[in-house]
Amino acid sequence: MSQLLPAVSVEDIRRRMALIRGWLAARVDAAQFAWLDEQAVALAQAPTGAALQLAVGLTPRRLGKSPLQLSDEEVGAARELRPGLDVRDWSVDQAARIYLVLASFETGEDSFAARLDALVRSGEIGEQIALYRGLPLYPVPDKIVAMASEGIRSAMQPIFEAVAHHSPYPAEQFSEPMWNQMVVKALFVGSRLAPIQGLDQRRNPDLARMLVDYAHERWAAGRAVSPELWRCVGPYAEACFDDVLKVFGSPVASERQAAALALSECPAPDTVIALE
Repeated sequence: MSQLLPAVSVEDIRRRMALIRGWLAARVDAAQFAWLDEQAVALAQAPTGAALQLAVGLTPRRLGKSPLQLSDEEVGAARELRPGLDVRDWSVDQAARIYLVLASFETGEDSFAARLDALVRSGEIGEQIALYRGLPLYPVPDKIVAMASEGIRSAMQPIFEAVAHHSPYPAEQFSEPMWNQMVVKALFVGSRLAPIQGLDQRRNPDLARMLVDYAHERWAAGRAVSPELWRCVGPYAEACFDDVLKVFGSPVASERQAAALALSECPAPDTVIALE
């Protein structure tokens, strides 16, 4: 189940904006920064969907797409302000786009969520990636879950990973079925599980069953199974003990190691014998 988190206040949003604004002030020139401030003020005064769409669309042209390259201190400050926030591979335009979205939050919960949803739906790939990376920072997080779900249903791996990877949002807000869908989809599109925050805490029996079924399909087709899959199966491996033992006997070292870790978490009495 998703976690019950404190509401995001206007003051929270202002602190988050101030953090991003400080990053950008140190990385763009005076004219670029003046443009950004002008857009933020205008959006705060009249946060229409058209104005936001135009500002967000112009951002890469105005500010460029250079990596932010934050210092360790800046990365730490981000995590202190918003636990779980990982901004290490953000770019200037992504941070600025998220900043402008936050600047538009003054007119109430429903209008913000609807405006953001429309912006994502109409955006090109770069815009969508940036906006989905901002999920942990937006107000009314419970009202944008449907928007986030569209991201994990995307057939484009970079968009999927903008939601699923390096973000506390899915673990905090996704229902169990939605979470399970995301984890299985990650393997299906060839994405990694390790960058998914909360992976161990949100393991569950249904997910383990779905993953084992997926492994069977891959094996039947003569295809390899990612060793990462068994990380989510360990506590429930008693129901698929023979499958994990099969992997434990693999000639591939990474598969054996993954199976050994899964077996070490399995409550079945035979586990100790298998690992000896």
